[in-house]
This record gives sequence, C-alpha cells and structure tokens, in this order.
Amino acid sequence: MDTLQLIQLPHFADTRGQFVKSFNDQLFQGFGINFQLKESYYSFSGKDVIRGMHFQLPPHQHAKIVFCPVGKILDVALDLRKDSPKYGQAFAQILSSENNKAYYIPEGFAHGFKALTEGALTYYLVSSGYHPASDTGIAYNSFGFDWECALPIMSERDTSFINFNDFESPF
Repeated sequence: MDTLQLIQLPHFADTRGQFVKSFNDQLFQGFGINFQLKESYYSFSGKDVIRGMHFQLPPHQHAKIVFCPVGKILDVALDLRKDSPKYGQAFAQILSSENNKAYYIPEGFAHGFKALTEGALTYYLVSSGYHPASDTGIAYNSFGFDWECALPIMSERDTSFINFNDFESPF
C-alpha cells in the first residue's frame, strides 16, 4: 500500500492505566498495509524540537509506522514520489498518548515531527535497516509547511539538508 494512513491502535484503559497494542499484522493487513518489520527505535524530545525531514534513498528506502506513546507530536510526511499527484505536498497528524493513533508512512516520503510537549516519546517501526550512506533528508522549512515554531530546537545535521526545490527525487 502506498497511501499515508492514520490508524487507531487497539487500546484499553482502566484504573491501572492504559494498554496499547502498537503492532498487529492482522490489523495492518486489514488496512491493506503489508509491513515487514526490520527495525524499531524511539526518540525522546523536548517541546519545540523538530526532527526531520528524514528518509533513505533507494535501494534502502523504507516505510514507517510512527506513534507517540508519551506526550504529543505533530507528525509530518512529505510526498517525494515523482509520479504521485500529491508530489511535494505535506501531510500532518497529531499523534499522542491520548489519541493512540499511528501514522503509516510508505516508501517515498520524507518524515519528521515537532514535539508539542516536553519529553515526547516517538516510536518508529521501520521496514528496512539503517543504511548510513542512504540516510538523508529535506530541509524542514523548504516545502511550504508552517511548523508554527519561531525557534525550533534542531540538530546541525537536520538544518544542513538540501531544499526541496533543489532535490532530484529518485522515488
């Protein structure tokens, strides 16, 4: 499936707290998502941290399933697929510990997020392993998306990425 999808994760809450099923192959198959998990990782971020816009170049491209089990993030995906009618468009969803939603981001999209709360935990399920030579990104402020953040906290690497208009997409 090559469509961004917002998925409600199965969850249960009672007096003890909350239980969330973060990955269920049958659930994802029901959405037409055939996802092969190869790696998973997470990041903690302070409020107004922006991470992104990251992706891996072919042949090491990957799809991601992203969710936020602690805090709240604004999750952003940018379509880099040349033949897509939505090429160059950004899509954003709020993911949080309150809404229990996951964002399926197919191959050919750049991905990033802004932490909306202090200590936001962002969890990634990824369909390929990390390949340093293929790991790159698009400048977060070069594709017309309003991050609503005057002074983002960012890594030097993320601020060095190429502008979207100068990017030759291999997707």
